[in-house]
Amino acid sequence: MPLPKPDLILASGSATRRQLLDRLQIPYTVDPADIDETLAANEPAKEACQRLARAKADRVADRHPGTVVLGSDQMLSWRGGLLGKPGDAETACRQLTQISGEAITFHVAISVACPDGRRLDWHETVEARMRKLTNEEIARYVEIEKPFDCAGSMRSEGLGACLVEHMDSRDPSAILGMPLIATARLLRAAGIDPLRNG
Repeated sequence: MPLPKPDLILASGSATRRQLLDRLQIPYTVDPADIDETLAANEPAKEACQRLARAKADRVADRHPGTVVLGSDQMLSWRGGLLGKPGDAETACRQLTQISGEAITFHVAISVACPDGRRLDWHETVEARMRKLTNEEIARYVEIEKPFDCAGSMRSEGLGACLVEHMDSRDPSAILGMPLIATARLLRAAGIDPLRNG
């Protein structure tokens, strides 16, 4: 007789990540990690993104022993630097003006904390080319989307799609902040298989 699936907790309050995880049709609960997301000086985007995803998973796993916890993080890099969450409209407009017409890279990391102490990590990148944006387009986008909590002001699940010429990724869900192909793979390794009964 197969062992019962362990409980799954999503260490994020993001509505978009919940919608993505819902696609796998597995039960889970939500407990946002609320960690300090301050970056270390000169910390590379890939390493920072993975570190924060793991820190979120670990924080929630400490609160819920015996469960599987899924943490994730997303960052945007441009010209070798990082663009964080703008926090306000003025910063959002400045960020979008900077990356207008430019090549940018989204870094997306997930980390699964298993009940037996294992940590399963994955990093995905999405390469994008921004359209050359007018000041009016930027102002209208910021007014409608208010992307103040999005890395680089890019709300990809909304009108952010109107800001780019093209995107290249191995996983179309990665741009939304949680690559589902890798998520399903890591959850299977942790004992949660969306295609297994019971």
